[in-house]
Amino acid sequence: MTDRRLKTMDIQALLRRMQAGEKDRPIARALHIDRKTVAKYRAWATEQHLLDGPLSDLATLHARLTASFGNDNPSQNQSSLEPYRDEIVILLKQGLGPRLIFQTLSERPDFTGSESAVYRLAAKLKPPKKANAVGRIETSPGEVAQVDFGAVGYLFDPATQTLRKAWVFIMVLGWSRHMYAEFVFDQKILTWLVCHQHAFEFFGGVPRRVVLDNLKAAIIQAYTRDKDVEVQRAYAECAEHYHFLIDPCLPGTPQHKGKVERGGVGYIKNSFVPLLVPNTSLPEANRRLWEWLKHTAGQREHGTTHERPMRRFVDTEWQALFSLPTTPYDPAVWKQVKLHRDGHVVFEKAFYSAPSRYVGQTLWLRAGLSEIRMFTGDFALVATHARATQPGLRVTHPDHLPTEKVRGLTASREQCQAQAAAIGPATVQVIAELMASRPVYRMRTALRVLRLADTYTPARLEAACARGQAFGDTSLVALKHILAEHLDELVLSVSTSTSDELFRFARSATELTEALGGGVTWN
Repeated sequence: MTDRRLKTMDIQALLRRMQAGEKDRPIARALHIDRKTVAKYRAWATEQHLLDGPLSDLATLHARLTASFGNDNPSQNQSSLEPYRDEIVILLKQGLGPRLIFQTLSERPDFTGSESAVYRLAAKLKPPKKANAVGRIETSPGEVAQVDFGAVGYLFDPATQTLRKAWVFIMVLGWSRHMYAEFVFDQKILTWLVCHQHAFEFFGGVPRRVVLDNLKAAIIQAYTRDKDVEVQRAYAECAEHYHFLIDPCLPGTPQHKGKVERGGVGYIKNSFVPLLVPNTSLPEANRRLWEWLKHTAGQREHGTTHERPMRRFVDTEWQALFSLPTTPYDPAVWKQVKLHRDGHVVFEKAFYSAPSRYVGQTLWLRAGLSEIRMFTGDFALVATHARATQPGLRVTHPDHLPTEKVRGLTASREQCQAQAAAIGPATVQVIAELMASRPVYRMRTALRVLRLADTYTPARLEAACARGQAFGDTSLVALKHILAEHLDELVLSVSTSTSDELFRFARSATELTEALGGGVTWN
């Protein structure tokens, strides 16, 4: 027979058999206890007059046992660890566990206790944890959905031809327990938003409130004693589009979204993930998962509602959801970016231009799936671009760059010649000569000549080019001198001989004589 501790219910059963007239040996055999233990309880019950009259209820019996024996069980002999009780209490307070305590005491030559006895006494000496009461929250149809990510091991990525760590995104409707799930390779903001879009389309509607934990893709600042929650701008935009409310849990309270923690992540990890063969690709895993959600998970009898989630969803909850928006959702990431000196911001290794007047300032960038938009701090739109198709691309709008920079960056031989033709034939000839120059590339010089039209007007540049040609010097320095001294405004005399060309002066003889004080006579 085994000698074990007896609980109050066991003792009540023992007393019931005694009142029925059974002997000690049959009682010991039926209850699997020592016959001497039965005898001890019979003596105690006789002394307490418990065998006469109606059997005591459990509460009364427990009180009388405690009054007679305290918390010690009379069926047990005194523990061999009693002499070490105070020392064990001290060791427990020092942080030692039962195994280390047993090893410490075993070094004593007089110690004969077992390791299991140390474990039992340590558990008895340790103050019991206070059990906190909890309340189960049930919500009305269409009121709440709970969302979460859960790690599921590795899946094959066809894009990289490698095995990659994967997660499962899960959204569970609170009333019906119907769920949507999707395997992904990251927990980035865009992935989070796209999964929400897929879930709402799967359900054909939107719940009023989404309960989530404080993951970075959704929450910037969790609730604290002094601060309110701060939501990622991209997620807030998603909520506004679909008209649901964001309801983050308090930090460290995953039980507040237990339906998705246990009935979602835990259920899929235990019931579906083991069905996947090794090296399953992510697209194939998702295809099988969506079939399983409809035909297995949705058709099971739920352990709490005792109904099929799909039936509860179809019959009741689907009609209670908000309708999907009529305009399609464009999942977009918001990020603060700085406009660098080259007039571009950097986003996901691509470069996008913004007006040069914002150089050095921080802008808000909204990155949709196909479009990039940039805003000032007060959300005034300053730039719109098609999204770059690969890293390293530079997406530039010429109007965003300073005027003097655009001409140099976008200039071509044809553009220079066309601009010269719009000014006049003399300018065309000067530019053509610069373009034909060898071996030095003189595009920059040609642009600087054309830029003189912005400073002095196209008409004056044409006159300066004509005068430079007349005197055989069309260099940039000569043209700038002619314009600065207003020589282009003088009448250009036409000569019929080459010798006259060689001795033509910029000023007339009369002007020169007056300049020298009239002291020279010309013959």
